[in-house]
Amino acid sequence: MPALSSVLIPYAAYLRVYEPLAAFPEPERRHWARYAGREHTPTAQDELRRSLADLLPTPPVPVPVHESGDAFVTEVDGVVCVCPWRTRLRGWLALEELSEQLPAALLDAVLPPVVRGQAAADYQQWRERNPDARPWIRTALWQVPVRWFVLFSDAEREYEPAGPAASVLRYRTPMVQARRRVARALKTLRETIDEGQLTEGLVDVGRWLEEFHPRSLVELDYGGLVHALTGPQLAEDRSAADLAAGIAALQAGDGEGAGEAYARLVERWRAVRHLQFAN
Repeated sequence: MPALSSVLIPYAAYLRVYEPLAAFPEPERRHWARYAGREHTPTAQDELRRSLADLLPTPPVPVPVHESGDAFVTEVDGVVCVCPWRTRLRGWLALEELSEQLPAALLDAVLPPVVRGQAAADYQQWRERNPDARPWIRTALWQVPVRWFVLFSDAEREYEPAGPAASVLRYRTPMVQARRRVARALKTLRETIDEGQLTEGLVDVGRWLEEFHPRSLVELDYGGLVHALTGPQLAEDRSAADLAAGIAALQAGDGEGAGEAYARLVERWRAVRHLQFAN
């Protein structure tokens, strides 16, 4: 796979939900049970390489023709849980977001209008047949959205410094905890400050989480961002702790403390986003 190895890893973070097999209807449940029983299942790097492969042809293929039958697999308290890739659906959603993020001229150069138009038409037809479909994975480029940290505690932070492989920084928590933290944070925010981006974003994340089985596992993975940050930056990153401290300060009526905690978060992730435009 020499062509793929030369492609740079996108600096993206991921919010994933792993659902127990019981959450899936038949025959999909049998498919995932067989899939999880395989000796080897794909990794995040495997998914990345496959998605990049579609961007190499001319013109590029922004959305796969067929939906992926792959998933990430983990075990929670002896229960097998899977996180379907749903690469095709995520491709359509990413294409919609890309149209809002890039200037028209640059977007046309990367993805010709005829390619985007066909993808949009395909998505509309697919959506009419699958009105309740939702992704198990959310992606953010060049940042971890601040609202994602509400779902986790600092105690759930897992950091593995770079060794033979790249560094890993992630958080994992049970679905019930994630939902509880969203509800508590929303209550505090609505009682103490005006509605804003953080509140609106939390409402959106909360609605998304409600779509999944209550015994699911929620994971925040820094993904390709570990390649954009230094070892010390990763080791010192306690974003979930900073956000929790800010919300606790708000609840206690300490506006100054809340502002300081939030400022640390905003500045940290603003600096990361600015790397996107560095030489």
